[in-house]
Amino acid sequence: MDSDQTITTLKALVSKFCKDREWDQFHTPEQLSIGIITEAAELLEIFRFKTPPQIEQLVASSTGRDQIQDELADILFFLLRFSEMNRIDLGSALQVKLEKNALKYPVALSRGKNLKYDELK
Repeated sequence: MDSDQTITTLKALVSKFCKDREWDQFHTPEQLSIGIITEAAELLEIFRFKTPPQIEQLVASSTGRDQIQDELADILFFLLRFSEMNRIDLGSALQVKLEKNALKYPVALSRGKNLKYDELK
């Protein structure tokens, strides 16, 4: 289904959902930012105190996948809503950020390494 949906289509779905409920008044940049971080923390909580084998089992189970999908959807909801309410083109923003990161993380220096850009030599 990912290939069938555009960011614009997803933004429109989220916008309609919120407009039907008259939620625009509550969706300030601050509140939407809080929503993004709260939902990201809920995703992280799913994995808290689990060993790598437990995480692998969780991701493979239908219950675990449902929990993960729900939290990812919540994060995406808030991200789409923030960008829609503040007229941010996510596709362009991602492209610009990847270009910046390509300069910070040249392939020759960063391939196979999980170092921060200022630690690469």
